[in-house]
Amino acid sequence: MSTARVIKKYPNRRLYDTEESRYITLADIKRLVLDKTEFIVVDKKDGRNITRLILLQVISDQEQNGAAVLSEEFLARVICCYGNVLPDSIAKHLEKSLGEFMAQTQNPLDNGVVSPFPDVTKNTLTSGP
Repeated sequence: MSTARVIKKYPNRRLYDTEESRYITLADIKRLVLDKTEFIVVDKKDGRNITRLILLQVISDQEQNGAAVLSEEFLARVICCYGNVLPDSIAKHLEKSLGEFMAQTQNPLDNGVVSPFPDVTKNTLTSGP
């Protein structure tokens, strides 16, 4: 069983990858996620696990600088869920829904599901390297 890669966040807001012995950026954190590398981010000052906070920063950075995925209405509804809905139930529902969506759009020709993005899927599946 492998152990999670440890990223330390220093008070100066810098992230340090203990496995590669170098400072990294949010773009590097995004790459770890895309590569499905198991990691944990700990606050160097008090040892707290702040992985969720860093992942939220990656999402925020993507929303500001890339193609936005989360609409204002969606974000407002998420905010409304705090205090009104059991946190575990909404989190599980969102994880399940996103997981199903991603499974359906990953290989639409393999599982017989029609992609909600037919032009993108067609171009991706038919174009060569």
